[in-house]
Amino acid sequence: MSLFWRIFGLNAVVLGFATALLLWAPVTVSVPVLLTEAVILVGGLGVMLVANGTLLRWGLAPLDRLTKLMTTVDLLRPGQRLPVSGGGEVPELIRTFNAMLDRLEHERATSTARVLLAQEAERRRIAQELHDEVGQSMTAILLVLGRAADDADEPLRNELQQAQEITRESLDEVRRLVRRLRPGVLDDLGLISALSSLTHDFATHTGLRVVRRFDAELPALDPETELVLYRVAQESMTNAARHADAERLEVSLGRAEGAVTLTISDDGRGIEAACEGAGIRGMRERALLIGAALDITSAPGAGTRIRLTAPVTRKQP
Repeated sequence: MSLFWRIFGLNAVVLGFATALLLWAPVTVSVPVLLTEAVILVGGLGVMLVANGTLLRWGLAPLDRLTKLMTTVDLLRPGQRLPVSGGGEVPELIRTFNAMLDRLEHERATSTARVLLAQEAERRRIAQELHDEVGQSMTAILLVLGRAADDADEPLRNELQQAQEITRESLDEVRRLVRRLRPGVLDDLGLISALSSLTHDFATHTGLRVVRRFDAELPALDPETELVLYRVAQESMTNAARHADAERLEVSLGRAEGAVTLTISDDGRGIEAACEGAGIRGMRERALLIGAALDITSAPGAGTRIRLTAPVTRKQP
């Protein structure tokens, strides 16, 4: 039934009921109108308006649900759909809207995948240049400073040794940046070793107490899934250090039914769901890349828990 005939039919029911009352009810209208007659007429009009409004609200309820979904839908939380039943204009509108969401989510996932893959490629290139160019140059400077310090007399030797120490610290910082840009240990030793190294470096540089709980018997994962798990852990820990005012951080990785679950919990001040920033939205985009589910639980003063559930996909040979 079309929307026009739906509204017409609802109004016809109300008007037909009012007409029947006028025909068969023992009510007459005097001239001039008596007070009791006026009260009855006004009361009848009120009843008719209430009945008409109730029927119209029931008949247009699918449009209200569609409007509410339109204002709240988020492509980073896929799967939000309205049930469709029957025929006519309203169900067809809902079907069209659901199909549009399917297309938008697919296009968003495809474009996000291209962006993230390009981002990882650029990270790899920068990390390689830092390692090959800057790292080797600073290593050569260290060797030159060391030889110069051995041949120099005091107080020049002391100054050269201080310059050597500063250069060594800078080289360590460059190497740390390289590991953050592209974790080579992830490619060489796997996800657990990479997360262990990440949490160790994080605890060293931030002073937070980090508790690790890693399941040793994890299923085989493809490189893309391992990279997403690593990046989500990295971003979650960075957010905790910058914004949570936490003292303790717990990182766990274990198997679930047909999936692998990564959980990062802190004892910080918590976040508001409406205040999700670029970091959390970036994690949601990475989760969509591998078809994973990202759940964030937080309450003011009760800390934050971020859980990523990634479906198991076998590693490519």
